[in-house]
Amino acid sequence: MKTIKYLLMSFTAIVFISCQNEETLVIQDTTQNLTAISPLTDLISRVSQNPTSKDNILDNSSCFNVQLPVIVIVNGTHITVSNQNDYIKVQAALDAFTNDDDIVNFVYPITIQYQNFTTQLIANSDQLNDVSNNCHKEDGFDEIDCIHINYPIKINIYNANNQIASTVIFQNDKDLYNFLENIESNVFISINYPVSITNFNGQNVVITNNSDFENNIETSIKDCDNNSGVGGNLDLTSILKDGTWHVSYFFNKIDETSNYNGYNFTFNSNGAVLAVKGTNNIGGTWLTFVNSDQDKLQLKFDDSKLDELKDDWKITEYTTTSVRLKKESSSSGETDYLYFTKN
Repeated sequence: MKTIKYLLMSFTAIVFISCQNEETLVIQDTTQNLTAISPLTDLISRVSQNPTSKDNILDNSSCFNVQLPVIVIVNGTHITVSNQNDYIKVQAALDAFTNDDDIVNFVYPITIQYQNFTTQLIANSDQLNDVSNNCHKEDGFDEIDCIHINYPIKINIYNANNQIASTVIFQNDKDLYNFLENIESNVFISINYPVSITNFNGQNVVITNNSDFENNIETSIKDCDNNSGVGGNLDLTSILKDGTWHVSYFFNKIDETSNYNGYNFTFNSNGAVLAVKGTNNIGGTWLTFVNSDQDKLQLKFDDSKLDELKDDWKITEYTTTSVRLKKESSSSGETDYLYFTKN
């Protein structure tokens, strides 16, 4: 760990990058580095991915989307779906009867497209079912299609294993998404700012640092529809009280998730929270509230082992199986992250 930290500090101070046979001096800010599991890496990946959840009325999967036009059969009625506006026709057909099976059948062959933009020709329903069953487990946080990255965007890369630095310029969503999804654990990246995005209102916004980028994406999520993984009408209080949870990600200057391995958290309706690890039981309290228009989750524990989890956390996103929290320090400029995932 000390070796990796030293290499990272070296990279963030001064890096010589060979590009087109020219030696370029790159000065980096240590706070701007990202890894494969950084929250901003995930957010940018969701912005750049192929949108796959908007057509869930057709395929009931966010693993892929069905390329249009396509003909579907609902309750014996053939419907030609030429564009996204035609999803309303499919929904109306599904809602027409209360005693039907609500199944959307395709007229084959169809072509599906995955999040990484690759396509596959599907010949029949059995093949489609096989694809659906083999899709990776989805966490409920789908694409963020309310904003768009204005390309090109340049990313500096440092491999801590071989101490090789490079820079790559991306020109489209496909290349950026596939790069972010395949970052290895020993690789650190940093975005060459400024970059530009187009927000929900069609306005161009200039981004100058990671925090700015992250906050703009999170703000835009609220402008998205329910397919973008935002909490929507879900009740976080009811969600937390259902079942047990574990810490799937905790970041405080460095990744400290492993410190909480084995802990299972139960959020009781009386405001009590219980963390259990083997024979060790740690009690505490929890509370959701709103402060300055921000949804917050307050956590308190009776044992110093969980001191770092004690705070008023900003609720950024949640689904029925995952809750994402963050805490920003106005004095240090640092951000802590805490993710709970349902067992």
